[in-house]
Amino acid sequence: MPNATAKLSWCKARLGEDMNWWIKEISDPIHWDIDGLAIIDPRQFQHILDLLEPLHDYGLQTEIVEEAFYPFAIESIEKDKSVYLKRVQDSILDSEEQLFALPDVMDEEKGPYADLLDHVTKLRVKMLNDLIDFSQKLTVEELEEEIREAQNADFMEGRATHFFNELTSILEYVPEGFELDDDEEGGPKSEDEELEQDLADVDAGEEEDIEADETMKWDEDEDEEEEDYEETTSPPDEDFNEDEEDDEDK
Repeated sequence: MPNATAKLSWCKARLGEDMNWWIKEISDPIHWDIDGLAIIDPRQFQHILDLLEPLHDYGLQTEIVEEAFYPFAIESIEKDKSVYLKRVQDSILDSEEQLFALPDVMDEEKGPYADLLDHVTKLRVKMLNDLIDFSQKLTVEELEEEIREAQNADFMEGRATHFFNELTSILEYVPEGFELDDDEEGGPKSEDEELEQDLADVDAGEEEDIEADETMKWDEDEDEEEEDYEETTSPPDEDFNEDEEDDEDK
């Protein structure tokens, strides 16, 4: 690890209008240009890990993922609603703490984050070729070209590409005209997710109105039979009882 990283001990991040976090101040301004420098929040990083999960079957190297990010934890929340983040030494993949992830982009072309992009791009292409029957094999160059075009469009409109969007555009990439099943894309659902879906299906079923059909007429017939039985078995009225007593007296 370069000595310059020793100076990277804290940073301040603000929430942008795009609902992404961006660096507003950093402890090492000499090696880090904060103009358009993004940081990935814990929720976004977990989503990235979920998208990486299917790539384990295609040779994902977790050490490349680990080395691509500097982990930061929230130390305090400032009055202007920005967050003061302190760098931690925890493994960003194994820590139970909610951590922000700052990609190592001190060397944008050959650094650890650039290695990660190359790695997941190749694995994504490998997976797509395995799961989709293309007339011609998809190439890394084709995927990179589409991603580059999208980033150039953002740049022309004055928008910086956030690291989260950059990674997800690769990890969710499917060529136009094709699609992947959810099971292939995200792997098997957890038991909690399956239970949630089952409960949702039950609730939806209870709310649906049931239309009457021929198979349900037995309910109506049963009700009518019960009413007839009650009428025939009901006790005689008082007038009938009085007439019967008069006849006995006579």
